[in-house]
Amino acid sequence: MRKFADISELVAAEGEHLGYSDWLTVTQDRIDRFADATGDHQWIHVDAERAAQGPFGRTIAHGYLTLSLLAYFGPRVYTLERPPKMGINYGLNKVRFLQPVAEGARVRDGIELAEAKETGKGTLLTMRHEVEIEGGQRPALVAEALVLVVP
Repeated sequence: MRKFADISELVAAEGEHLGYSDWLTVTQDRIDRFADATGDHQWIHVDAERAAQGPFGRTIAHGYLTLSLLAYFGPRVYTLERPPKMGINYGLNKVRFLQPVAEGARVRDGIELAEAKETGKGTLLTMRHEVEIEGGQRPALVAEALVLVVP
């Protein structure tokens, strides 16, 4: 966990890799709850018996489930001792799903502060995320997440 005093100290780390989260096991329960939340009950995600005969040999997490974990991982990689009023998800750039995340796999996120730009509304951070699968050859996901930090 990397700790910054405040947003100005974080901004000074522009261009740096901020660190890695701990590993998180992607359980079938998490996959099923995501399917319920989104209405995406495709068999490759929720039907273990059928998925065992499918292309991945077991169920896999939704790509958007993996993407949604960025919100979980961020606060586990870095923190601000004096947090701002709020941080707002501002959008995404260059999202790619490179490998499926199989049920039971462990994933973690590596985050780099690619850019920090002052705007009239606050500081716009571009965070590069790379979600790794433990033992995997390639990442599950790479994305740039935009966060607007409002002072």
